[in-house]
Amino acid sequence: MTESTPPSRRTVVTALGAAAFVALPAWPETALAADGTAAAAANGPVLDTHPATEPSGTHVREIGGTNVVFQYGAVLPSFDGRRTHEPTREYLSLDRKWRFRFDAADQGLDEGWQLPHHDDRAWGLIDVPAAWDLLDTPGFGSQTAPFGKGTAFADGYAWYRTTVDVPASWRARHVRIAFLAAGYSAEVWLDGTHLGKHEGANSPFALPVSGALRPGHRQTIAVRVFRRASYTDYTAATAQPVTDDHELPYKPVDHWPYAGLTRSAWIEAVPQVTIAKLLVTAANGRLEAHAVVENHGARDFDGRLTLDPGHGTGARPTGVAARIAARSAGVVRVSLRVPDAPRWSPASPHTLTARATLTAGRASGARGDTLSTVYGMRELTIAGAQLRLNGKPLFLKGLNWHEETAAHGRAMTPAEYDRELGHVTAVGANFIRNCVYNRHPYVYDWADEHGVLVMDDIDTMWLNTAQEQLQTERYGLARALALTMAWNQHNHPSVILWGLQNESEIDGDGAPVYRAWLADLKAAVNAVDLTARPVTWASNTSNDPAFDLADVIGFNEYFGYFYGKDADLGPTLDAVHAKYPDKPILITENGTWAVAGTHGAATTQGTEEWQAASFTAHWEQVTARSAFVAGFTYWVLKDYKERAGYNQDYNGISVMGLLTFAEERPKLVYDAFRKAAVPGGE
Repeated sequence: MTESTPPSRRTVVTALGAAAFVALPAWPETALAADGTAAAAANGPVLDTHPATEPSGTHVREIGGTNVVFQYGAVLPSFDGRRTHEPTREYLSLDRKWRFRFDAADQGLDEGWQLPHHDDRAWGLIDVPAAWDLLDTPGFGSQTAPFGKGTAFADGYAWYRTTVDVPASWRARHVRIAFLAAGYSAEVWLDGTHLGKHEGANSPFALPVSGALRPGHRQTIAVRVFRRASYTDYTAATAQPVTDDHELPYKPVDHWPYAGLTRSAWIEAVPQVTIAKLLVTAANGRLEAHAVVENHGARDFDGRLTLDPGHGTGARPTGVAARIAARSAGVVRVSLRVPDAPRWSPASPHTLTARATLTAGRASGARGDTLSTVYGMRELTIAGAQLRLNGKPLFLKGLNWHEETAAHGRAMTPAEYDRELGHVTAVGANFIRNCVYNRHPYVYDWADEHGVLVMDDIDTMWLNTAQEQLQTERYGLARALALTMAWNQHNHPSVILWGLQNESEIDGDGAPVYRAWLADLKAAVNAVDLTARPVTWASNTSNDPAFDLADVIGFNEYFGYFYGKDADLGPTLDAVHAKYPDKPILITENGTWAVAGTHGAATTQGTEEWQAASFTAHWEQVTARSAFVAGFTYWVLKDYKERAGYNQDYNGISVMGLLTFAEERPKLVYDAFRKAAVPGGE
């Protein structure tokens, strides 16, 4: 929300005995560029091209009772390699300076900028990871700098190029290029071979490169990144919004759409028979592991998979047979008791590390591949209109937050994450909502380690009915983002809620389009989440006609600011509870604004006193109803950047945070939030 706009805003062998196999889906070694027309109206903003359905080929296949997510003809792999550096794998970091050039006229493809011998010596340089917004925009984080100047407002296409020396030893390996994020979309070439296109600014992706790989040679990686303009002009009062029905979000929203390769990238070489993903569930003293194994080789694999549940569990490694047909994917399941495993909770965030090891041959065999994952033992349930963790009522004292700093935009450093997320624990919050996109994997790891609960979100913000129907019936990008969210964050004990959308349009006559869209997204996360986490969303109304589909009712409310009075919240909560007596309620947003340093009466809008008093009024009404209200999520941790149409007098900075944007200086509401007591529970 923003203070200036009203809220619109195969082969399977399991330990249990089941067996089946699924061949790896076909994916062309040389993919074609997306269909469509790139140009908008003459001299207007460029729009990206779109195929008939989302371009990654994201889909689910059931393998021996386990649903597996595929992209680009392969299992969507674990991205933990950036942290674990498995001993059976080789990694080549792409975090470095790349050659960089804007392509405002969309001429790069025709001129061969993707080809290995293209002369890029005159190009500029850019760090990866980085947001090109910060490449040359002086005063980006200042409230007094002029708005509409610099590379922060460069839209359309831009190109990245780098070279890598591919080890000769990779001839017998399966190799993929992994990107943790590319905003908004990216197409990737290796020595001129088009590997694929990814859409979605905040979800990681991995492209198999075997068809284009030349081990023992130097090869060129080229990436063309696209960002749609938000408005036809960033300074004119008559500027019009730029929309694209296929993109998510499809129109300008009230947070900054950082562009470029904003998170880390690397090349990963794994064995031909490899553990692509390790899904685990841990509850009630038992560990269930589903190891998704790919065989990219020409021969059937006959060996064993051993699961080590980790130190402190009271259990020893357990091995089971694993038979994976050539060119197939399978799931190997292991179930074992872990009697000494400590429970995970915000008060005691005990994490454990499980490791799966694949060995060839029926005996001990040579180690083929390993994959480890962090997990936590915890039980999450809903009972009596309460959210319960390990059998105890849970009340969420939460903060919304945007992943950005004035210095690096969305390409935050570990030190910046630690400093910013440190404010979450400093004010006694036990919950963050990742509004409204997936975060860097560092954030989920941090939350696991610090006992902070997470509601994860995707980029489905402010959709209209037409876009909801397009996503459900044809394009499927919203579904793909929901699938990958649940797949990528599956093992994190801190993640307790899946968020499906934010303030999207509700059609009339029973809302058939809206309901079908939400049902589709809910089915997607439920299909791959073995732990059955509750599903919710941030509705723009407390009278949402699809609340019967939600496990936890979530809505944004701005009583006393955009509409009504502060005191209206309590009766509203009572009315929702009366209609849905068995469902917990979560306030997914509430807040007001204050310009730091502006003081006055608590009844005067824009003062720090008013912002603090408004929070306290809402908090008191929520906590008085903790028997059926699961929590309250304040908008927002820190002031944040917005594009044209919002707060241009402050250089596009929304001032709704507990902290200022660049300096991260606390306002009065920071201390009010810190002093707010959590009613019982964790």
